[in-house]
Parts: sequence; C-alpha cells; structure tokens
Amino acid sequence: MLYIYDTVRTPFLRMGTGFSDQTSADLGVHVTKALLQRNDLDPASLSEVIFGCVCQPPDLANIARIISLRSGIPQHVPAVTVNRNCASGMESIITAEQRIAAGRGDLFVVGGVDNMTRVPFYYQESAVRKFSKLARAKSLMAKIKGITAFRPKDFSPIIGLQKGLTDPYINMGMGQTAEIIANQYGISREAQDAFAVDSHLKAAARIEELKQEIVPYPLGGKSIDTDNGIRTDSSTEKLSKLRPVFDRKTGSVTAGNSSQITDGAAALLVGSKEAGERNSLKPIAALRDYSVVGCDPKTMGLGPVYAIGSLLKTNQLSIDQFHSVEINEAFAVQVLACLQQLRDDGIRIKEQQLNRLGGAIALGHPVGATGARLVGSAIHQLRHASSKHALASLCVGGGQGVALWIESLTE
Repeated sequence: MLYIYDTVRTPFLRMGTGFSDQTSADLGVHVTKALLQRNDLDPASLSEVIFGCVCQPPDLANIARIISLRSGIPQHVPAVTVNRNCASGMESIITAEQRIAAGRGDLFVVGGVDNMTRVPFYYQESAVRKFSKLARAKSLMAKIKGITAFRPKDFSPIIGLQKGLTDPYINMGMGQTAEIIANQYGISREAQDAFAVDSHLKAAARIEELKQEIVPYPLGGKSIDTDNGIRTDSSTEKLSKLRPVFDRKTGSVTAGNSSQITDGAAALLVGSKEAGERNSLKPIAALRDYSVVGCDPKTMGLGPVYAIGSLLKTNQLSIDQFHSVEINEAFAVQVLACLQQLRDDGIRIKEQQLNRLGGAIALGHPVGATGARLVGSAIHQLRHASSKHALASLCVGGGQGVALWIESLTE
C-alpha cells in the first residue's frame, strides 16, 4: 500500500500574473524543498522523484530530473516525468504505488507542475522551411534570395497552449468537447453559470482552509499564500454577459464557466510503511485503490463517471461512504453532466460532498499539477473534518478518466 506522509502546493496564480517570470522548474523546486525541509528528510533516502507535466518546457527536458537536482537531491536518485494530460499529477502517485508494489523503491517525492503562462509560440511550417534554407545558403546572393522569400503570413504565430488543448485524434479543442456534452445532456448556460458562481463562493468562504494546503511563495519582496483566481464578487449576472468561446453562435461554454488557465505546482511525500518507519515519518493518509479508464475523446469530460463507477464496483463501495468527492472542474458543464450520468447509474453525489472548497473554476487548472492538488486537498479536508474517506477524480483530454480512493490515517 502507498502511504502519504505530507502534501504541499504553491498558490495557483492566473496566467500572466505572479508566476510569469518563474519557470516550471522553479515552482517544482519550491514544493520539493518544502517537503524535504518540513519532514527533516535526508534526500539521499529517496528512491525516485516523479513529476507530472503536460506543458513540458523545451529547455527543461525531463523536468522532474531538473527539479530533483535543483532541490539538492543527490545525483544517484533518479527522476522521471510522466504525462497523462490532466491526470499527470495523479499519474505520478500511481507510478509510485506501482514501484512500491513491484519492489522497485519505497520512498518518493511525487507531484505535478505546469507554468502555462510560459508555453511558447511556434513558427509556421513555411517559416521553418525558409529559415532552414536560409541557414544553408552559402553565397550572398543565396542569402538575399532566402531572406526575400519570407512573407508576412510566415510570421503568424502558432499558439502552443492552443495546440496543447486540442485533441489531435479528433481535431477538437477541449472546449468543443464540452459543448458536445452540453448538447447531449441538455445543460443550460444558466445552470453552468450558477455552478461556476458556486465554485467561487465556496472557495471564497474557505480561503483560510485553502491556505493550509499552500507553502507561501516569495515574489517581489512579498510572500504569496493565496490563490488569486477566486472572485469573491462572482454572480450569475456578471457571468451572463460573457460570450461563448468555443461556439460563438449557439454555444454556452464561456471563460467564466470554465477552469482558469493557471500556473502552479503540487507535491506529495509518499512511500511504504517500512520507509516511513525507517525515516521517522508518520503517515497522514493512504491510497486504498485507483481506477484508470478510457472513453470517447469527443466526450472526454465524462471520464470521471466511468472511473468512479469502476472504483466503487471493484471495491463494493457506496458513494455515501465518502466524506468528500473531488471532480475536477475542467468545465462547469462537464461536472454537471458527470453528476447527471452518475445519478442515472445509481450513484448520487450529494451537494455537500462535492468540491467542498471550490474547484478549478475558482482555483485554476495548471494541468500537470491539478491531479496532485486534488489528492492533497482531499487529505486536508478529511483531516479538517476528522473523516476517513475521499474520492478524487478528473477527466482527461484524449478520452480518459482517473479516480483515486484516499483514506485518512489521522484522528
């Protein structure tokens, strides 16, 4: 069994704000160092460092290794970066569990990170070909000819983030898949906006509890300890004024009822029971089981339905046995559709169970980090309420779903 000994995260900051000048590695180092220092852990005792990252920076190949070395972890400790799109942070936890089960290590720093602000722009293929030809030019005349071959359209940038949020198999953006679900389940714009407002207001009411998850980040002489996407004055009236983003004419998915594009990192210290005892660590939670499933990429938002259903069935559990259920708010409509389909399947998640501290609509969704944040938040909620069991789940671009069953081990 995988035991969780500690969990931390950075504040989640909106794209283009506080973390604009920080690299993804900077964010990952911050949470990794915090784990080591808080637990007085000799980094040489680690078996491996495993980080999820979706927007892998081109200048930080295998970012987990960069995070590891820059955190002062010895060179002999290996590190690997994993990517299951939005579930990458969870994948790091699952990978550690599999390592432990196989006897391939017993103490890990795991987590996820993404600085979505710094996802680069790219050149058009036409420009790349012309640059390549220009580089091979030998004579002055050939170079002049190469330069004059460029046209203004060659310099129209390709937005890397937009490409990353597009499924190449179905050639659809994630927002377009949300519109499909809205139509399939008949979920109105008004219902989506109301859900989004509720996310913000829940988060606003629990800011002090959310701060318990965060290791403050020093920026510009200040210590940042609060997520900056939470809107305390959110209202359906304000959200109703926003135009649909993905289907301008008849759509209902807007920037206001979708997850925020955000920068951040989250990490956990996990391992076997024996590794904890050897390093004087006391477990705060355990991963009891998990489920990973595939589904139609065009309705990828329904992934949690199948993952949660599979997990409950395999373990003969009722949803009522869980104090809290985290379903990542990629889009308001996506969570609403999941709730509706789960009800149709006989699994009724109560309002007081769901995303008790708000979700990605209010807190943001740095895609590589969110899975780790959900698990960390679930643990904090269980400890705060002196409860035992939580579910954390999310949908995955490309058509997958992941769900983790977490048990608190503290009184």
